[in-house]
Amino acid sequence: MNLYNTIMSYFWLAVASVSFVTVTYLCFTEGFDKYASNYVFAIIALATFFVKRWMMKRVGNHQQFLKDKSNEKEA
Repeated sequence: MNLYNTIMSYFWLAVASVSFVTVTYLCFTEGFDKYASNYVFAIIALATFFVKRWMMKRVGNHQQFLKDKSNEKEA
Protein backbone atom coordinates (compact mmCIF):
# COMPACT_ATOMS: atom_id res chain seq x y z
CA MET A 1 0.00 0.00 0.00
CA ASN A 2 2.90 2.34 0.66
CA LEU A 3 4.14 1.94 -2.93
CA TYR A 4 0.67 2.77 -4.26
CA ASN A 5 0.46 5.90 -2.10
CA THR A 6 3.90 7.05 -3.25
CA ILE A 7 3.02 6.50 -6.90
CA MET A 8 -0.27 8.35 -6.55
CA SER A 9 1.43 11.19 -4.73
CA TYR A 10 3.84 11.73 -7.62
CA PHE A 11 0.97 11.25 -10.08
CA TRP A 12 -0.69 14.36 -8.63
CA LEU A 13 2.58 16.25 -8.87
CA ALA A 14 2.84 15.27 -12.55
CA VAL A 15 -0.78 16.31 -13.18
CA ALA A 16 -0.09 19.68 -11.57
CA SER A 17 3.03 20.20 -13.68
CA VAL A 18 1.39 19.20 -16.96
CA SER A 19 -1.67 21.31 -16.18
CA PHE A 20 0.42 24.35 -15.36
CA VAL A 21 2.55 24.06 -18.51
CA THR A 22 -0.50 23.45 -20.73
CA VAL A 23 -2.49 26.35 -19.33
CA THR A 24 0.51 28.65 -19.56
CA TYR A 25 1.05 27.69 -23.21
CA LEU A 26 -2.62 28.26 -24.00
CA CYS A 27 -2.57 31.61 -22.23
CA PHE A 28 0.33 32.82 -24.33
CA THR A 29 -1.01 31.50 -27.64
CA GLU A 30 -4.74 32.19 -27.36
CA GLY A 31 -5.10 34.88 -24.74
CA PHE A 32 -4.77 35.11 -21.00
CA ASP A 33 -8.38 36.09 -20.37
CA LYS A 34 -9.69 32.92 -21.98
CA TYR A 35 -7.64 30.35 -20.02
CA ALA A 36 -6.55 32.05 -16.80
CA SER A 37 -9.29 30.38 -14.77
CA ASN A 38 -7.85 26.94 -15.60
CA TYR A 39 -4.90 27.55 -13.28
CA VAL A 40 -7.29 26.40 -10.54
CA PHE A 41 -6.85 22.80 -11.71
CA ALA A 42 -3.08 22.99 -11.37
CA ILE A 43 -3.41 24.51 -7.90
CA ILE A 44 -5.86 21.82 -6.78
CA ALA A 45 -3.60 19.04 -8.08
CA LEU A 46 -0.60 20.57 -6.29
CA ALA A 47 -2.61 20.90 -3.08
CA THR A 48 -3.63 17.24 -3.42
CA PHE A 49 0.05 16.27 -3.71
CA PHE A 50 0.96 18.11 -0.50
CA VAL A 51 -2.07 16.87 1.45
CA LYS A 52 -1.37 13.28 0.38
CA ARG A 53 2.28 13.61 1.42
CA TRP A 54 1.28 15.11 4.77
CA MET A 55 -1.26 12.36 5.43
CA MET A 56 1.25 9.64 4.51
CA LYS A 57 3.67 11.01 7.13
CA ARG A 58 0.89 11.33 9.67
CA VAL A 59 -0.32 7.75 9.17
CA GLY A 60 3.28 6.50 9.34
CA ASN A 61 3.83 8.28 12.64
CA HIS A 62 0.56 6.88 14.01
CA GLN A 63 1.47 3.33 12.98
CA GLN A 64 4.83 3.72 14.70
CA PHE A 65 3.09 5.01 17.83
CA LEU A 66 0.75 1.99 17.86
CA LYS A 67 3.71 -0.36 17.33
CA ASP A 68 5.63 1.21 20.22
CA LYS A 69 2.56 1.08 22.43
CA SER A 70 2.03 -2.63 21.77
CA ASN A 71 5.72 -3.32 22.46
CA GLU A 72 5.42 -1.58 25.85
CA LYS A 73 2.49 -3.81 26.82
CA GLU A 74 4.42 -6.98 25.92
CA ALA A 75 7.47 -5.98 27.97
